[in-house]
Amino acid sequence: MFDTMKVTKIVGGLTSALLVFLFANWAANSLYGFGEKRGEGEEKMAYVIETEEDGGGAQETAVEEGPDFATLLASADPEKGAKLFKKCAACHAITPGTNRTGPTLYGVVGRDIGSVEGFGYSATLAEMEGNWDPEALNGFLENPKGYAPGTKMAFKGFKKVEERADIIAYLQTLSE
Repeated sequence: MFDTMKVTKIVGGLTSALLVFLFANWAANSLYGFGEKRGEGEEKMAYVIETEEDGGGAQETAVEEGPDFATLLASADPEKGAKLFKKCAACHAITPGTNRTGPTLYGVVGRDIGSVEGFGYSATLAEMEGNWDPEALNGFLENPKGYAPGTKMAFKGFKKVEERADIIAYLQTLSE
């Protein structure tokens, strides 16, 4: 027949399960902070960095102009360049006719771009016109992939203009 004790146990079990679910939901909202208390989709910044803006909203930064590259190259130190060249030596040789992962850099200053016999240049460098004058080398050594998009050279470049000047001064000493 109809046993009230069984019905009471079933209702009590369902009520207990509902209370456990509600408690778990409350604990999760407290710990992880999602739900109505935070304002659904409203995000708050942890900290704000104050900046001065001009009327257009863009911030101007003053860039100090240094000496031009020719002046830096004139006062560059080839000995420092030889030390810095060690980064290049992993892929480039400085002996005539010796190619490695990169072409030989013997006599590179003034040489036609992409002209070393027997070296497989990327299409970008093979099609470039001009010579490796100090200005071109400076641009390439600063950011090879930016100067010649598609180059195979994986080196990221020398960010300091003084280092590039020293390396180019060293490379100028490597010719007949």
